[in-house]
Amino acid sequence: MISYMELNEQNHKITELSNVLSYLINERSMCDTEVSCELFFRYVELVKEHLETEERELYQLLLMDDDNDARNTGRKFLSGSGEIKRVFGQYLKRWCKGKELRIRDHEAFIRDTREIFALVIRRIDDEIVHLYPTLLNNGHLPMKAQAA
Repeated sequence: MISYMELNEQNHKITELSNVLSYLINERSMCDTEVSCELFFRYVELVKEHLETEERELYQLLLMDDDNDARNTGRKFLSGSGEIKRVFGQYLKRWCKGKELRIRDHEAFIRDTREIFALVIRRIDDEIVHLYPTLLNNGHLPMKAQAA
């Protein structure tokens, strides 16, 4: 099972990449560099992996909890995860082809990308404030990874 510390590390990496990419995408010529593309697709994979890990390991625990508030938190985050995946998928369909960025309108790309970054950051904030404390308080989330 994933730990609180591992989830926070994932969130930190996602946040760090979104901050770096927010800076890089301002300059049109930077969007086409191999380094920027590598960072962009690393961000995409980290976000997808984070959402999948939470769905696979966390929500079911809350949905089966005896506490009604915990079940409601699980439902809310599961529903939100589906919506984020939908919006993220539409974004990727518009701006990517395979592992390449396809930017025809730089200003629209910046706007859409900032909206995606903001959506993911809001989600991370909600996890920190609502999801993780509920999991910790109900004994569903270890603080640190278990020794193998």
